[in-house]
Amino acid sequence: MMRAAVHLPDGGRGPGRHTVVDLDVLELRAAELVLPEATIRDERGGDLFGDGSLVFDHAQGGGPLVSPELDRQARAFGVVNAAYHTQRALRFVAAVLGRPLPHLVVRIGMHDQPRRWGGGHYRLPGQGAQSDPEAVSPAGEVHLGGGAGFVSTHHTQRYFHAPAHNPAIVSHEVGHHLCRHTADFRLNRLRPPQQQTNKKTALDEGTADVFTAVLLGTPDIYGWHRQAVPEGEQRRRKLDRRWTMAHFQGGRDRDPHTDGTVWASACWTARQRVTEAGFDPGRFDSLLLRGLELAGRDGGKGLAEEALRERRHFSRLVAAMVQVDQHLGPVVLGAMAEHGIHLGISNSDLSRAARAGQDRLVDA
Repeated sequence: MMRAAVHLPDGGRGPGRHTVVDLDVLELRAAELVLPEATIRDERGGDLFGDGSLVFDHAQGGGPLVSPELDRQARAFGVVNAAYHTQRALRFVAAVLGRPLPHLVVRIGMHDQPRRWGGGHYRLPGQGAQSDPEAVSPAGEVHLGGGAGFVSTHHTQRYFHAPAHNPAIVSHEVGHHLCRHTADFRLNRLRPPQQQTNKKTALDEGTADVFTAVLLGTPDIYGWHRQAVPEGEQRRRKLDRRWTMAHFQGGRDRDPHTDGTVWASACWTARQRVTEAGFDPGRFDSLLLRGLELAGRDGGKGLAEEALRERRHFSRLVAAMVQVDQHLGPVVLGAMAEHGIHLGISNSDLSRAARAGQDRLVDA
């Protein structure tokens, strides 16, 4: 174990509380940390850990306007912070499922040319517009940009938004690794290892969001770097808003992040209802993760379009979750119904019914 400085969520309008924690590290390299569960590497190189310490100043995110030394501190902090939140997320999953997920590679400073990138994504080796030109591990990788733009903190200071400093972005991308190796919404395990697809579904994005909310302990997971987005707008992705199937659009041109907010919101409500019924919220967390694993079982239809379409349906995952913990089934089904989600009905039919105001489906 090594002592490491990271951001821990504190409910404020910032990246979190700068805190020293324990981090399980197998190997410390110049710009890379090797953990039992993951490898976190800053692709921009340099010697970030020459003195052997993992306690760094976050330097307000560093960036192009600070000195080289402060930017080095910020980059080193980003590697350590991403490592901690990746390890925490993966150990949470392993404790629930009773098995580890495949080793995850997290690469920081990606795609910063020709201009800086302030986002993150989960990548598998594949072809097409969403593939990466560089070699990607068949088990999956998280790519984080080096940062772009500034956001405010609760101290009214400007903070350079480096994704590795943001626990929400790191946790969300690890959530995609969880989905790939449990529910496998795009049936990538049936594809050649180097020809997987990176196209995400609303279930994938929404599950990654609610997974993040559980880890961070807040439904406003992006409230720091999206604080300028009104809470009543779906792109804020605030889970305790009552997003229902009436807000679901579907279709190839629809952003799955936005549609995923409906699923994430329904899951957050279900978690609240489980708590209100006198159960530990961790019971819902277990139900969700084990439901993902159950939903991932092969239905024998291969890569047929019908199989892929069924795996997009919210109702299919709900059915798996209820099967995992039948005692909580009525509570979860009731919460899902508040959002217009019911068993055995496709997303498009649920959406049409909700927009048409059919009480039998929406308000049951």
